[in-house]
Amino acid sequence: MTTTAVRPSRAVPIRDTDLMEQWIDIAPHRGNGPLSKADAHRVRVLRRIAAARVRFCGLEDLIEEVMLVVSELVTNAALHSGTNRVGLVMAVRDGFLHIDVIDGMPGHATPRQVSANAESGRGLTLVETVVKECGGTWGTSDAGAKTWCRLAVPEVSR
Repeated sequence: MTTTAVRPSRAVPIRDTDLMEQWIDIAPHRGNGPLSKADAHRVRVLRRIAAARVRFCGLEDLIEEVMLVVSELVTNAALHSGTNRVGLVMAVRDGFLHIDVIDGMPGHATPRQVSANAESGRGLTLVETVVKECGGTWGTSDAGAKTWCRLAVPEVSR
């Protein structure tokens, strides 16, 4: 016997609601190397959970953007904050999908110039580009302990 999962279809995306709050424990990172395999796996899982929540709430048009933003902001927090815990909070408010990545450590996330040969360092530039394309904004708050972005929720055609 085969069971088929049926995904509910939402004619209208959910508005003004909390989507998720999820925390991951990570190894404090020092230096310029990549994340450990275990921490990289945690970031991937968090990205997939975020995508599932966005899909469930009828915001399919933002899934690719959310996956990129979550991946880059969580990885950035894990690599550069020195913390052992990173949180992801998402909510829909006033026509925007709010994405907050919290590491609890002071500092400011800023895009940087990298050489054409560099293998890393473009994450925040990607975030900045995607957020602008989605009619949103991004930045840091709480003395840099939180990096946030806002993506405009696409209008629903009726």
